[in-house]
Amino acid sequence: MTKVTLSRRGVLAGAASAAALGVFPAPALAARSRYQETLDMYRKMYRAMPEERFPIAAVDPLSIESELLRNFTQIETRERPGTVIVDTGTRRLYLVLPEGRAVRYGIGVGRAGFEWKGRAVIQYKREWPTWTPPAEMIERQPELEPWRNGMPPGIDNPLGARALYIFRNGRDTLYRLHGTNEPKSIGLAISSGCVRLIQQDVIDLYNRVPDGSPIVVI
Repeated sequence: MTKVTLSRRGVLAGAASAAALGVFPAPALAARSRYQETLDMYRKMYRAMPEERFPIAAVDPLSIESELLRNFTQIETRERPGTVIVDTGTRRLYLVLPEGRAVRYGIGVGRAGFEWKGRAVIQYKREWPTWTPPAEMIERQPELEPWRNGMPPGIDNPLGARALYIFRNGRDTLYRLHGTNEPKSIGLAISSGCVRLIQQDVIDLYNRVPDGSPIVVI
């Protein structure tokens, strides 16, 4: 898979003009075909997942900035394969692969006052996890009091379909990589420090990353 852009402008503009004339020049037709193939690929990637414990709705890839959609890409890094790199500035997460490649995902990150950086470890992972808001969060948001002892798994659970738990020096940081039902929040600084991914993306990452994997937040 190569880097692609899903903008309808430019790609379909020539084809639309040709259609008005009743003619499709070969280059315009080829561009239209490539665009459709790319769109079909992403629609399959972000398909509905009724087989999940709690069914997950499809995500329209045209509603997400193309650079925030999952893709394979080249990367220049000294980190070893298997390392997760969270780039909070560009709102991208990279899973480093061999030979200078990586899987890239779009993410949502912590809002002002909730940013964090450094090295840590993905200690363990959970499917459809229970969410337990920290005491400090409940103090800021008293409406979360009913979930002090944990919110059961479900489609409305803030951790979504999967969660990867981040530890540093053997201690829980209380930060997570997790899914979200708000795909339009991807690319924004909106969370309380956790890193959120589209549900389909966090499932893909979960399947690729074993317990104990290193993570670097920059």
